[in-house]
Amino acid sequence: MTAVVRARGLGKKYRKRWALADCDLEIPAGHVVGLVGPNGAGKTTLLSLAAGQLMPTSGSIEVLGDRPGSDPDHMRKVGFVAQETPTYAGLSIDEHLKLGARLNPGWDAALARERIERLDLDPSLRARKLSGGQRAQLALTLGIAKRPELLILDEPVAALDPLARREFMQSLMEAVAEHGLSVVLSSHLVSDLERVCDYLIVLVGSRVQVAGEVEDLLAGHHRLTGARRDPATLPADQYVVSASHTDRQSTLLVRTDAPIHDPAWTVSQIGLEDLVLAYMEKRGDTGTRPALEVLR
Repeated sequence: MTAVVRARGLGKKYRKRWALADCDLEIPAGHVVGLVGPNGAGKTTLLSLAAGQLMPTSGSIEVLGDRPGSDPDHMRKVGFVAQETPTYAGLSIDEHLKLGARLNPGWDAALARERIERLDLDPSLRARKLSGGQRAQLALTLGIAKRPELLILDEPVAALDPLARREFMQSLMEAVAEHGLSVVLSSHLVSDLERVCDYLIVLVGSRVQVAGEVEDLLAGHHRLTGARRDPATLPADQYVVSASHTDRQSTLLVRTDAPIHDPAWTVSQIGLEDLVLAYMEKRGDTGTRPALEVLR
C-alpha cells in the first residue's frame, strides 16, 4: 500500500500538555479519507503536523514519502485548508488568485479562474464581503489550483449552513474526479463524510481506534441483540466494540470477518454514524474485549 501519510509514535506537546501522543497511522493514496474524533482527540494537531505547520515533539511523520515541509518542492505537493478557511479580508478574489500564483510555482491559473466563474463569484469582491460558504469555496480554490498531490482539509464546513456544506462537498468531489487528488478531511459531521469519503479513520485520545475502507468497515461490524449475556463468552474472533445491557437483553456492536451463526442473536447491520459513535464513546468497565486498533 502506498501511503500519503505515515506516522510512527507521533506526538506533539504544548508545554505540559500532550495534544497528540504515540500516534501510529497510515493513510493510503488515492482515497478521500474522513478523519473523525471528539474534541481534543488531536485531529487538528495531526493535520497541522502533516501540513508542515508544526514540528513533532516525538516520533516521526512522513507525507508523500518525505518529512513535511522539508523543502519547497515537497511543499508544492501538499495543499492545506485550515479550520477557519482562511482568506485575507482586505483582498479581493482576484488579488487572492494573483497571490496564489506568486506563491505557488505550479499554480494553475486557468483552473482557478474557471472555478471562480463556475461559482458565479465576482472577482472584484473583497473577502470580507463574501458569505461563509463563498469564503470556503475561495479557500478550496486556492488549495486545488496549487495542483497538490495531497489536499488536507481541517473542518472546512464546520461553520457553514447545510446548503453551503453540500455545495462545498460537491465542489470537492468534482475536483477529486477531475484531478485525481488524495484528500484527508476532518469533520464532526458524519453525514457529510458518508457522502464523500471512501476511507475512514477514527481518532480518540490521540490513538487510531479503527481505520479502513468504509465499505469494508460497515461489512465487518454487526449489531447483536439477544438475551442478556456476558460479552466475554463470545467467540475469540468477535471483537466487542461496545456493549449495553438491560435486565434481560444485551446489545453488542462487534467486529468480525467471520459469519455469525449463533441463533441466540438477532444480527443487524449498522450505519457509519453508529460505527463512529461506538468507537468515540467513553468506555468504562463494560467487560468487553478491546477492539483492534487498525483494520487491515
